[in-house]
Amino acid sequence: MPAAVRDLLRCARGQCRLRRRARGAGGRVVTAPAYSRVCASAAEALAGIEDGSTVLVGGFGMAGMPVALVDALIEQGATDLTIVSNNAGNGDTGLAALLAAGRVRKVVCSYPRQHDSWVFDGLYRAGKVELELVPQGTLAERLRAAGAGIGAFFTPTGAGTPLTEGAETRELDGRLQVLQYPLPGDVALIAAHRADEVGNLVYRKTARNFGPVMATAARTTVVQVSEVVPAGSLDPEAIVTPGIYVDRIVVTGERAARGEQ
Repeated sequence: MPAAVRDLLRCARGQCRLRRRARGAGGRVVTAPAYSRVCASAAEALAGIEDGSTVLVGGFGMAGMPVALVDALIEQGATDLTIVSNNAGNGDTGLAALLAAGRVRKVVCSYPRQHDSWVFDGLYRAGKVELELVPQGTLAERLRAAGAGIGAFFTPTGAGTPLTEGAETRELDGRLQVLQYPLPGDVALIAAHRADEVGNLVYRKTARNFGPVMATAARTTVVQVSEVVPAGSLDPEAIVTPGIYVDRIVVTGERAARGEQ
């Protein structure tokens, strides 16, 4: 049996001996397998994100918003970004801060406006950011299609409305339906409650939202978590996102905004 395969099997059983040390939030040391997905810092986790990237950002409003990762993305400096998220920022933190920093060219979302979306409102009215408005169910399905390798799908949602002007339509089962295409990302930034060292994720309450589907739809998935536990210690029935979809983990020691309260 190849050594790499043997090591993975040992890690799955919680018997991995190859380990490295990474420094997590508050300066504490996180010990992890040598092939662990745990990064020493958010800056390390976001290294390599290029200008013009499409970034999938989890969260339903601030519930499940990976604020620590978005803050690190601002520091990282990538610009001309296309952001895919349910909302277009709340207040002055998270996506709103990224927008205010002038890093976003386009937002693809379902709910761009709410009582505290003043940052996006101002930029959009000034013509400084583009908007692609997508119904929430269609947004989720386009992300799922990207993760599943589906080339396109038809949906009746939005058929015959200004939202789908110019899109291909077809009558199926007596209903007008619209052709929709997958929505892949170069990077996904999501938040989970707990991860093991090889990336298996457990979410908590409504903070789950778009995290699982976005993890499958991006070339690189980065996740912030409250804690990392040894591989093999998570209840398999509690794992929602398998580690195969996770590339980098950052231990923030904080819950994902309001969604985990």
